[in-house]
Amino acid sequence: MSKSRPAVGNQSTKQTRVFCGVDVSAATLNAAMPREHGAGFEQRQFANSAGGHSQLMAWLRKRQCPVRVTLEATGVYSLDVALALEGAEGFEVEVLNPKKASDFAKSLGRSKTDKTDAVALAEYSQRMKFVAWRRPSRNVLELRALGRHMATLTEEHTRLRNRLHAVEASRTAPRCVRQDLKRTLAAIDKRLLGLRREARRMIDTEPETKRKLLLLIAMPGIAEISAVQILAELAGLDEEMTVRQWVAHSGLDPAHETSGTSVHKPSRISRQGNRYLRKALYMPALSAARFDPHLKTFYLELLARHKTKLQALTAVARKMLHAIYGSFKTDTPYDGAKLFPGHRHLFSQTPTPIPTY
Repeated sequence: MSKSRPAVGNQSTKQTRVFCGVDVSAATLNAAMPREHGAGFEQRQFANSAGGHSQLMAWLRKRQCPVRVTLEATGVYSLDVALALEGAEGFEVEVLNPKKASDFAKSLGRSKTDKTDAVALAEYSQRMKFVAWRRPSRNVLELRALGRHMATLTEEHTRLRNRLHAVEASRTAPRCVRQDLKRTLAAIDKRLLGLRREARRMIDTEPETKRKLLLLIAMPGIAEISAVQILAELAGLDEEMTVRQWVAHSGLDPAHETSGTSVHKPSRISRQGNRYLRKALYMPALSAARFDPHLKTFYLELLARHKTKLQALTAVARKMLHAIYGSFKTDTPYDGAKLFPGHRHLFSQTPTPIPTY
């Protein structure tokens, strides 16, 4: 969407730009901007709703100059406000990865509250290089919503299947309970099939998205439903992002906690990123660790180094994200040997061919 923005040089006010930070939650928006005269920040809270978005913009417009808003990516909660701000005249929007926002706040030495988070985001907007948020296409937004709904139904299916297994093993559960669970599972299967067909229809309308889906399906461990869910989370990312930024976006990047010589806690993943993408990668990583010779060897090596199974699977998921990034960038099918160039002599597998539909 193209729109004119007020030119900074034409402003008659002393302040040429307003820098605002917005901490987003499911219900509220906590906003902060530097005071027009003097130190400190003005802070206000708004509802995270269409009406609250309008009130936020009216509050920011009172300075009568361009506004730069920085907020933290919090999935669906931040998306609507980002779309509203980006679509309004006079506003620039930057959406930060949660890890980047957290690291900046820590550098300021602030305790973490909704109000201090908003102030930290406002200071980030003032001090750091601005990178404009790019509005995803409508098709991408719809695909992501569809992929997340499929993920929710899949989790529900797994929960009910486990419940059915427990009921069938019980001597006291009545037959009607087993029948009801089976009917519910069959209904979810039918719904998932319909959603899967709709997702393929949406993907097939855009050649670039379809190309990426076929590359995903060609990777060991990634079935079509997982491929749709992974693609739905990756499709809206900026094309200029690096693979390290992809990993940080997913929350699969390692977090280290050390202090002096006495505190050396084991590394863990940051989890400050897209939890939907992490979940979408989990089952493919589990499958690839069993059946792909490259990732299986990597997984077993990590276990031999006394990593837990979860730590090893997380590392496999991270490697798979690297592989997906390289496959998308080069438009070539998955080749596990490229992930482990020092182990080429251990493998004879050729790249997996891309399926055609």
